[in-house]
Amino acid sequence: MSKIKVAVVGCGSISKHRHIPEYALNPNVELVAFVDPIIERAEHYAQLHGGKAYSSYAEMLKEEKVDAVSVCTPNYLHAEVSIAAANAGAHVLVEKPMAATAEEAEAMIEAAKKNGVFLMVGHNQRLMAPHVKAKEILESGKLGKVLTFRTSFGHPGPEGWSVDGRESWFFRKEEAIMGAMGDLGVHKSDLIRYLLNDEVAQVAAFVGTIHKEGTDVDDNSTCLLRMKSGATGSLVASWTYYKGQDNSTVLWCENGVIKIDTDPNDQVIVELRNGTVERYKVGQVATNEKQTVSGVIDEFVSCIVSGTKPRISGEEGKRSLEVILAAFESEATGKVITL
Repeated sequence: MSKIKVAVVGCGSISKHRHIPEYALNPNVELVAFVDPIIERAEHYAQLHGGKAYSSYAEMLKEEKVDAVSVCTPNYLHAEVSIAAANAGAHVLVEKPMAATAEEAEAMIEAAKKNGVFLMVGHNQRLMAPHVKAKEILESGKLGKVLTFRTSFGHPGPEGWSVDGRESWFFRKEEAIMGAMGDLGVHKSDLIRYLLNDEVAQVAAFVGTIHKEGTDVDDNSTCLLRMKSGATGSLVASWTYYKGQDNSTVLWCENGVIKIDTDPNDQVIVELRNGTVERYKVGQVATNEKQTVSGVIDEFVSCIVSGTKPRISGEEGKRSLEVILAAFESEATGKVITL
């Protein structure tokens, strides 16, 4: 089979650390185009990996016949670029949050359908080894039903991660649309849906800017979720965990508790009510400091090669986004939002 021709739109940190190196390592891929309004960034990757550099995604789509596009732009462009790529006949992998609104997400799903291409969302938490293991344990039934949970994602903020530091688009609301919730919270709304195989029914939230000066995007949120099954729990997203990142999840079940990424040595710990303790070393959850292969790129390429619809589809991305949007609505209205 001939190689899949891939274009990467947006050459910031997520492309630098994940998309570009992972495509470069995949034997089924040829990187043919890099797009960034700061053309030097695109040229840097074109020199490294071959292909052409563009400052405009529209021009790239006109000039190149690509099979797939990674959308790694600021959030406000996710829908626009994804729809244009789908209309050009390319499969689309879009970073999270997939869109700024549910309507945009729906338009992206429709564009992919209409053009017979795949739309996948970069929710890499589903593919991390500790979460895959936890899902397997939950599905075995040994823990019984999940009753309550807490899931959290916090780090010191995008200034340490973004190629532009404190000047990053992450802090400009017109480009970011949302802050810590779009960056981190949506990962956890997706993870909790995946682990529990359940949908969020109700959301109550405090979302605000507590400490990051000179920005009007949220840097912290604390949410209460009720699932359709009746399980209740908390979801926290923070850009102010200045000393000690947290990416952990704990699920209290009928027959015991499962702890994910709470221990430096054992990534998954199961404590059963009968006194049994099971510990699993399955590999780290990826962090900004410790980059591990995300699995997202290989999954996307594998779907294209095999013609299999992505598990982390546009529909899945939209449902996870709707939880976050409900949190903003709860903050604005002071009400519990029903999905």
